[in-house]
Amino acid sequence: MQENLSFIRSQLEQLPRIKGEPQLVVLPECVLLFGGHESMQLAALCDGPENPLKRALADIARKYDVYLIAGSIPEKALHNRVYSRCYFFSNQGEVLGSYDKIHLFDVDVADGTKTYRESDTFCPGERVTVVETPFGKIGLAICYDLRFPELFQALRAKGAEFIALPSAFTKVTGKVHWQILLQARAIETQSYILAAAQWGQHASGRRETWGQSMIVDPWGEIVAQRQDGTGWIQATPDMAQLELVRQQMPITTQKRFESPTLK
Repeated sequence: MQENLSFIRSQLEQLPRIKGEPQLVVLPECVLLFGGHESMQLAALCDGPENPLKRALADIARKYDVYLIAGSIPEKALHNRVYSRCYFFSNQGEVLGSYDKIHLFDVDVADGTKTYRESDTFCPGERVTVVETPFGKIGLAICYDLRFPELFQALRAKGAEFIALPSAFTKVTGKVHWQILLQARAIETQSYILAAAQWGQHASGRRETWGQSMIVDPWGEIVAQRQDGTGWIQATPDMAQLELVRQQMPITTQKRFESPTLK
């Protein structure tokens, strides 16, 4: 975890900045601890009142003067399980909002892991989160949520203009589904999708993730992406374009179905 924190700091030190302009940074799912069995997430938590991983990421947001969507980290829940929680920190290290992953990855995949059962360790979230920021309204989702368009429609209904998606898509599923699903969610919500993804082999090769972090605009165009490797991508949003897309194709007022609600 300390190595991952050091890597995040090294990337933020390289990030081009315009003096006085606010900067939003999105980190991947399981940003500090990933690759082994999900039970490792439980072992990483201390018995104290404050999550040390949360504190470390808040310190980074404050030190580097960035608004930080801190991927996901484990947060204690009942019955010896955890939430996969995404914290949104201000550039002062204050919590602006948080989101607990709603859709848990309980699937079988033809890779080295074979069977994924997040629900053995994680509790599903119970709320939809949109955060007011200097950039606009930002909705939060995590990885497997991408396959459930109802969540993204609910985020749009709550005013989201951006949707951040910290992820760790498997290589097998990401190769065929990642890009097309990101573009679909951007098009149908007419929002910017900010998808930060884990890449490479983990846990001595037992797990492998697809990567291809990208930013997709409200028209479904990819405005920045990193095909492979670790690092960062960057783009400046065009809010006039977002507004124009929504005005010219007013799908929220034309739809004939009720807005989705969380069960």
